[in-house]
Amino acid sequence: MVDLTALGPAAVDESVLTGMVARLLSRPVDRLVDVGVEEVDYDTPAITTASRHWVRGSTDEGVAWSLFCKHVQSWERHPFFAFVPPEVRERAAGGVPWRSEPEVYRSDLADRLPPGLTMPRAVGVFDLDELSAAVWLPALDVVDVPWDRARYTAAAYAVGRFAASPGVRAVADGVGHDVTVWTYLHGRLAAQVLPALRDDATWEHPLVAQTFGPELRDGLRSAAYRAEALTAELAGLPLLASHGDTCPNNLLGVRGVEGLCLIDYGFFGPMPVGFDLAQLLVGDVQTGAAPYDDLPGLDDALVSAYAEGLRAEGDRTPLDVVRRGHALKLVLYAALSAVPLEHLHEPPSERLLEVARGRAAIARHGLELLERTG
Repeated sequence: MVDLTALGPAAVDESVLTGMVARLLSRPVDRLVDVGVEEVDYDTPAITTASRHWVRGSTDEGVAWSLFCKHVQSWERHPFFAFVPPEVRERAAGGVPWRSEPEVYRSDLADRLPPGLTMPRAVGVFDLDELSAAVWLPALDVVDVPWDRARYTAAAYAVGRFAASPGVRAVADGVGHDVTVWTYLHGRLAAQVLPALRDDATWEHPLVAQTFGPELRDGLRSAAYRAEALTAELAGLPLLASHGDTCPNNLLGVRGVEGLCLIDYGFFGPMPVGFDLAQLLVGDVQTGAAPYDDLPGLDDALVSAYAEGLRAEGDRTPLDVVRRGHALKLVLYAALSAVPLEHLHEPPSERLLEVARGRAAIARHGLELLERTG
């Protein structure tokens, strides 16, 4: 008997699991043996992910198989939601979509991706209740490939094609959430980021004082004062398809598969042109996983490659418009929130100081790019 109780609400019965394995292997399966469940060791928490598990075993014919089960949920069910003031809970819950990912895996997006991109094909997507679902995916043989300049630019080109592809845009329009750039302004920025930037205690904290400095403080406060106007400008740019989180962790190299495998579609939907470039540029810098000494040079290469990707799909958005959209997104979503608020309760170790230096470099580059493109 197959025991999947470790999956909690995401558990399925043996016949359903057998059917998913048959779809995975593209062959009939009579019986499963040696089935085991293992929780995935994952360093980066996500408020819309309740759990991640490997489910592995073999068929009675000795064919090994492995599946990844992801239990997604509204962040109303995350413990952190208890700290959200009651008067803004409805807006807060709506500002972090969770339904997009299961809907994407129910769609035919995998057949619409441009050359250079692939994605896993779900073998099962199940609604668990009104606030959660489970997505079952094939296990990927991920290859650890260094992110050098060539890989970054290839990714930017592919993301540009993704943004402008008519097929991808059709899915984004039908599957995407109703989150917009205004949602972010009235949500996280207004509730957490902007008040912290106005608070002198933020800038007096040793971790911040040693890495940001008065000039950067004043620049960020000035941009914060203009946040509504900057959001309005970003919202007025052409809408294309956006993955929503194209950091290197979500653009995988998979053994035996050409191109990049794109995962994690929680924020997939229509967004302004250039929207996905910021996370590609600074996603790993934000966590201290990538260097920050050449952000301007890498930025120029990524914007150019992204624009080439747009043109390959027939989109003729001018390069200066792409660059301006990228600058606005980078400032609103990364520069303004660069101060490491989540670490201010920790002693300023050398590791945290280096993370803060990278965050300061993001903020500085974002403000300079905003000024240069305005």
